[in-house]
Amino acid sequence: TPRGDEEDSQLGDFVEDKNAILPLDSAIQENLKETTTRVLASLTPREERVLRMRFGIGMNTDHTLEEVGQQFSVTRERIRQIEAKALRKLKHPSRSRKLRSFLDQ
Repeated sequence: TPRGDEEDSQLGDFVEDKNAILPLDSAIQENLKETTTRVLASLTPREERVLRMRFGIGMNTDHTLEEVGQQFSVTRERIRQIEAKALRKLKHPSRSRKLRSFLDQ
């Protein structure tokens, strides 16, 4: 049934879509993705790939230490060490500053 002053308006045109992503949120998400990509690229290729696999960044799922270790033909302990070193690097102010701004929003 038409609603309002215009004949082609429908009730659904006036109901808020709770699942719709707001333009501002969409822009923030895209900026976060780009910033994350740049920060990860500052690591060694191996560290970057380990973190991407462990946390599922840019993938469908995250991976266990064992799974990542198999990909690199090393032990899960070695992957844990690589992951820990990469995370320490990311905590350095020169890198973490770029990501911390997203936590304040």
